[in-house]
Amino acid sequence: MIRRALFATAIIALSCTASADFTTVARAYEIPLSTFNVPVTHNGVISFKECDDCNTVSARMTNNTQLVVNGKFVTLKDFRAEAFQVRERSTTFLTILHHLESDTISSISLTR
Repeated sequence: MIRRALFATAIIALSCTASADFTTVARAYEIPLSTFNVPVTHNGVISFKECDDCNTVSARMTNNTQLVVNGKFVTLKDFRAEAFQVRERSTTFLTILHHLESDTISSISLTR
């Protein structure tokens, strides 16, 4: 009986540490390519909408922003070329990772 009580107390004590405060560091968006303005340079502001009726979200893109096409890291020139080749822009989605504290874009991923 004492062992069960000690075991239950230990489980409760361990679960208390798991209820710590969490801080949101980044936000991920999955958006249609049709609502995204393809960046021209690495040091600019990109804008996009989560949906056609949603407000525009803007954030800075930096030289550290990773550009990914089909799981491979690419240059900005290659990313632009791939994005402009997409015909079904409303059914092709991008994943954008927005770092909230620095208000910069960490990565943009296009899967075709």
